[in-house]
Amino acid sequence: MSGPSTGSPPLPHRIEIEYCTQCRWLLRAAWMAQELLTTFDGEVAELVLRPGTGGVFEVRADGHLVWSRSDEGRFPDIVELKQRVRDAIAPGRDLGHVDRAGPRVD
Repeated sequence: MSGPSTGSPPLPHRIEIEYCTQCRWLLRAAWMAQELLTTFDGEVAELVLRPGTGGVFEVRADGHLVWSRSDEGRFPDIVELKQRVRDAIAPGRDLGHVDRAGPRVD
C-alpha cells in the first residue's frame, strides 16, 4: 500500500559531490551541499556526498560533470558552482542576486 499522493511530480534532479577523504575536504563538500540544497529547494530529489581519494573534488548534476577540481585547477566559488548546477538542471531559473552580481572592480 502506498502513502497519500500530493499530486506533485517527483523531484527529478540528483546532485553528487565527490570529495577526497585523504585531503579532509568533507567540510567543504558539506557546506557546498548545504548551499546547493538551499538554493535549489524543491528542485533536487537527492544530494549525495561520495567519499573519494587522490585529491578528487567533483560535482555532478544528473550524472553530468559540472565541476572538477583537477580540470579547473581550483575549487569552485559557490556562485559559479550554483550557476553551473542551475545551467544543468534548471536553465531558465533566475538565481536572483547571484545572477545580477556585476564584475568585480579592484
